[in-house]
Amino acid sequence: VFYQKVFGARQDGQAMRGPNGGIMHAELLFGDTRVYLNDEFPEMGAHSPQHYNGTPVSLQLVVEDVDKTYKDAITAGSKSRMEPHNAFWGDRYAYVNDPFGHGWGLCKTVEKLTPEEMLERSKKQWRQPEPARK
Repeated sequence: VFYQKVFGARQDGQAMRGPNGGIMHAELLFGDTRVYLNDEFPEMGAHSPQHYNGTPVSLQLVVEDVDKTYKDAITAGSKSRMEPHNAFWGDRYAYVNDPFGHGWGLCKTVEKLTPEEMLERSKKQWRQPEPARK
């Protein structure tokens, strides 16, 4: 329900339930992108991000309104990792961990930049020296 309410996902078909009632397999559509999800099943080696004290995976979701989606995600129990802002690469961007621990970058392009413009902005952002040239 979280993904449907906050990110506008649509369930495709019926979720398959396991012997304990948990979801063994659910298909969600985020726009044209299909994502398969399941509940935690430690006996099968399927653990949630909380089991690992975080997640190494970051899912990026293009949304119509980053600020609204971010606010909806926080209201629905997500934790803020990065508030909405205009990022140096040209996107309006925010980052949350959903109530299950999964990381979501929320983005929408607000400026089309060349690679050179992005490099200049990233150097200003991170105060990095010019890369060594060979």
